[in-house]
Amino acid sequence: MKKLALALCLTLAAGTAIADGAVGITKDMLSVTLQTANGPVEINRIQDTENTISGEWALTSRPCPEFCIQPHSPLEGVTTIGELELIEILQDQEAVVVDSRTSDWFASGTIPGAINIPYTYVLDELARLGCEPDFDGWDCEQAKRVALFCNGIWCGQSPTAIRNMVEAGYPADRIFYYRGGMQVWRLLGLTVTGDG
Repeated sequence: MKKLALALCLTLAAGTAIADGAVGITKDMLSVTLQTANGPVEINRIQDTENTISGEWALTSRPCPEFCIQPHSPLEGVTTIGELELIEILQDQEAVVVDSRTSDWFASGTIPGAINIPYTYVLDELARLGCEPDFDGWDCEQAKRVALFCNGIWCGQSPTAIRNMVEAGYPADRIFYYRGGMQVWRLLGLTVTGDG
């Protein structure tokens, strides 16, 4: 009986050690489950501590123009955010996270819970973000909190969409810019959905 109790204690201790060695989002958050249009999706980090990014996501130097480093904030009044703030917005059922890349990029993998509104169509899709059409263009008094992202700090698609939205009347203080985009999201080993 004592051997069984000792074996159980060792098993429990080993289980705790494995859990303690997990790759978490933060020290207090191992994962987050989101309710998406396609059902629940768990966001966590790849548990393989030897994992590396490869292919296009590992490229560090792209020709400028067009792949020039973007400013920290695309426009005054817009809040630039990191991964933890984006996860918080993803959990807000009233907010919208927009992948502003072209549809082919979106289909190759995106952040769970994001919808695709390509930067070239954002002005046609403002109703999805809480704006109402009016005779002068758009009434965005009831605009939702929205976070936009694209491929990374060298990608101009979401900054272009943000500038166009504000020019059309979207309140800058309801826009959040995830500057790190897909490259940093993947670099951190966070969950990607629809990855072709």
